Amino acid sequence: MKHNQSKLCTTQIENFSVTVGELKIFEDVNFTIHCGELTALIGPNGAGKSTLLKSILGEVNHAGKLNYFDAKGEHLRPIIGYVPQTLKFDATSPTTVLDLFMACLTRRPVWLCSSKFIRERVVKNLRRVKAEYLIDRRLGALSGGELQRILLALALDPLPDLLLLDEPISGVDKIGMRIFYELVAELKTVEDMAILLISHDLEMIERFADKVILLNKKILKIGKAQEVFQSDEMRSVFRKK
Repeated sequence: MKHNQSKLCTTQIENFSVTVGELKIFEDVNFTIHCGELTALIGPNGAGKSTLLKSILGEVNHAGKLNYFDAKGEHLRPIIGYVPQTLKFDATSPTTVLDLFMACLTRRPVWLCSSKFIRERVVKNLRRVKAEYLIDRRLGALSGGELQRILLALALDPLPDLLLLDEPISGVDKIGMRIFYELVAELKTVEDMAILLISHDLEMIERFADKVILLNKKILKIGKAQEVFQSDEMRSVFRKK
């Protein structure tokens, strides 16, 4: 396991808020994620979910602090992995999975790198998501589910303390969705990883999430899946028009 003592390392989101002009995207967001825990972030469109992930990454200006404490209680700067909703690229390009990893993991131009030198590292990463057989596949030839597994593998190098997943299975078929969730659940357990996931699939969330956060400009409810799903706050946010 990545940490010797499960659930002692924590990521604390403290008083996060984002304002653009006079518009408050969200405010006063506070929660804690423990290692070995999958937390699902749900809410309506425009609730601020993706902006929250980007503010945790430091890509969006925000108020508040991110605190990470390791299993010994020491305050460190966490390694954060991120999987976006999708990857925009030219589907007709000859770029392969190996090329993508080489471009992301090395500072030298791809054409100056030795694929043999980095191939073993890429295979190891792909093996974590059961996709090593895709290493020489063109990106344009991948299914939606395969591409998201590749992006997940890329987010695991270096192995993160906190993994952020922004609707990573949007548009992926049911089989691909199930495979992805099972891989994430395995990572959570085997690597003792803290994971924050945005998803609209309540069935999968109920099956795999340890904790659910209902966000709509601010946190409305935190708890186990059924506790949140059956709450007055959930009914109010998702009531039928």
